[in-house]
Amino acid sequence: MKLLCLLSSVACLLFSVPLAHASGEPVIPLWPASGGEVPPEKLRVTEKGEHVVSSVHQPSLTVYLPAAGTATGAAMIVCPGGGHRELWVDHEGYAVAQWLASHGIAAFVLKYRLAREEGFKYRVDVEALADAQRAIRTVRSRATEWGVDPARVGIMGFSAGGELAALAAARGADGQPDAADPLDRLSSRPAFQALVYPGNSKSIQPDKNTPPAFLVCGYDDRPDISSGLAEVYLRFRQAGAPAELHIYTGVGHGFGLRPTPLPVGEWPDRLHAWLDERRFLKATP
Repeated sequence: MKLLCLLSSVACLLFSVPLAHASGEPVIPLWPASGGEVPPEKLRVTEKGEHVVSSVHQPSLTVYLPAAGTATGAAMIVCPGGGHRELWVDHEGYAVAQWLASHGIAAFVLKYRLAREEGFKYRVDVEALADAQRAIRTVRSRATEWGVDPARVGIMGFSAGGELAALAAARGADGQPDAADPLDRLSSRPAFQALVYPGNSKSIQPDKNTPPAFLVCGYDDRPDISSGLAEVYLRFRQAGAPAELHIYTGVGHGFGLRPTPLPVGEWPDRLHAWLDERRFLKATP
């Protein structure tokens, strides 16, 4: 009987994996296929049913578009966290993208190359940054198709993904008009950024031209994040760059977007209000 129960549990676990990714959203590869053989992407499921991705060698965007007639023209690249070793794609990816799309914001979950995964030699400021920049350019290149205003493409990230989002905002580049790749002719600079308990906050050093930032964390997070993000906000103020900071009491790291009775569960509403106030949500014609 115990063996039967164990086999049943394993079967349910394996069956749940494809179901979680079978909702029909299109997946767009970011880079042309290299033609060489690459290791397969890995997916594990935690005891609580969370889907965690690793071994990302073919970066991609999963596309979530607003229902017909509800689009605001704004778009958001969503970068899940996971310590640059893996990607927690549910509460820091797909759930966030679904929420954004339900509120008129086109959302694109980014699977980026992982700089600290054992056995690989990717770097945050090289390959992962290139993936984020390519994601922004990809959305701009298909703006008409996806009902997006190219001037209102932003990026957000959680934990390690927040570090990547901040890096992409800091190193946004103008397009090169004579580039061989048409995507490289487009700007990779995001119009705005949302950093949710971002890692490596000391590296976030805004200047007056830094894209506006929405900053969120929990009071009970690690001091380098909770106090560090407060310091980031002050650096935005000192630089004269727009920023809004929310620190929620009674919550630590990794809350993402889950059903919760805590006040932190309202952070997406605050983000939406901030985007609206900054005039990023005007309806498309």
